[in-house]
Amino acid sequence: MSTSLTLVQGDITEQTVDALVNAANSSLLGGGGVDGAIHRRGGPEILAACRALRASHYGRGLPTGAAVATTAGRLPARWVIHTVGPVYSATEDRSELLASCHREALRVADELGARTIAFPAISTGVYRWPLEDAARIAVAAVREAETAVEEVRFVLFDERAYAAFAAQLG
Repeated sequence: MSTSLTLVQGDITEQTVDALVNAANSSLLGGGGVDGAIHRRGGPEILAACRALRASHYGRGLPTGAAVATTAGRLPARWVIHTVGPVYSATEDRSELLASCHREALRVADELGARTIAFPAISTGVYRWPLEDAARIAVAAVREAETAVEEVRFVLFDERAYAAFAAQLG
């Protein structure tokens, strides 16, 4: 079975999918950008689940490139899959960590039985990853992943991000 890749320009918190991917920080306790939006719209259930993860398996936080699932709270999804993208560095190649975010999120989605998943443009906000390069890495990682997910939806906040991902799908 092949996975379809689709693009949507809009708000990831409005996507009706099995799983939303959160571009989280390692604390798992909320932040800015996509992370803040998911926590605000999803409600306190997400934060409570993240606190439970911190109290058990992830006392030092979620490692960069890893992924873990929680409830989606009030979001129109079943789960939120939190992944920590790398901070961009002009002097160190961290592209494998960014690819790992996508592979690990798909692995977690498979464990959950998710068939539809929505990704933001991971690491392109405050972590300053160049958009065109992030799109190239994300699309390649998803295309190369062995997954039972039927639809991967990249949900991009603005026209520039949409165009960068569209160029990779073209």
